[in-house]
Amino acid sequence: MIEKDTQIEAFRRQLRAWKTVSTGILGSSGASVAVSDDPDPPNAAQSDAPVIIFGESGTGKELVAKAIHESKSAQMRIYLKVNCAALNESLLESELFGHVKGAFTGAHKDRQGRFEAADGGDIFLDEIGDLPFSTQVKLLRVLEEKVIERVGDHRPIPIDVRIISATNRDLKHAVEKGKFRHDLFYRINVIPVHVPPLRHRVSDIPLLAEHFFRRIRLKSDKKINGISTEAMKLLMAHTWPGNVRELKSAFEYAFVTCQGALIQPADLPPDIFQGKQLSAIQSRAGASKDEIKKQHLIEALEQVGGNQSQAAEILGVTRVTVWNRMRRYGIAAKQGRFVKVVP
Repeated sequence: MIEKDTQIEAFRRQLRAWKTVSTGILGSSGASVAVSDDPDPPNAAQSDAPVIIFGESGTGKELVAKAIHESKSAQMRIYLKVNCAALNESLLESELFGHVKGAFTGAHKDRQGRFEAADGGDIFLDEIGDLPFSTQVKLLRVLEEKVIERVGDHRPIPIDVRIISATNRDLKHAVEKGKFRHDLFYRINVIPVHVPPLRHRVSDIPLLAEHFFRRIRLKSDKKINGISTEAMKLLMAHTWPGNVRELKSAFEYAFVTCQGALIQPADLPPDIFQGKQLSAIQSRAGASKDEIKKQHLIEALEQVGGNQSQAAEILGVTRVTVWNRMRRYGIAAKQGRFVKVVP
């Protein structure tokens, strides 16, 4: 019990050290540059200039923004976020700039907006590419004059807020089509941060996979010791259209389905497992569950040098079950490898 508690505490220390590694900033590529301490070139974390984060859905733009905010200063700074795509135009302007009593139906009292509330800190505008055109005009004034006006009022309110925005859209193309103001684009595009999709960061997948594995194991307290080689090969081969978010979901799925001590290919979501079965047996059309179990048994036996008790521990079954499966599938050692022996 003491050993288990010590191990869990070690994992927790490691998780605290990693901080925001569930974002796109984990690994050796991409947005890690944006929050580094390297002063040359200038980076987003140490500047008060507007920052915009570009990246596909699921790459971790929101958490990259939070990391940039937290890297700015050791002092406590306000950080608020608004999803520009989640509200209609009137509600969004009220959310951003506030309103006065009677400004519209339902405005029963004065309300402070997010810009006022974030004074002295940072505001994160997610999906800024979906910002209505009329709201873009008001946001431009905030950037140029450092003032806001509540909806239904004309009194300017000075604010000091750094804007961190994010989008999965091609804003240059939107500007060319007249759907996004060119002057606003150049004001928010002072420090661009590009978060690469996971398919362009294959070398980072093992590091991300190990992080999600440890993190979810801490939450679930399930006795799973690791990720099998074949499962990792599948993870490396997948194109990850949902990026880091999809990888995290894959591990959440695997921890529900896995019944052994290692996450195996069959424990991964169907679109990953069935889409790319890498071993010779699994790549054959119509591979049965028995064939997959047989391959897992062979892999486990080879991993532990034929020790049936250790193989049983890896597979999450009893030693008797391993022995019965070896007889059932006709598996025996041959020249240092475990193969099916044809009678």
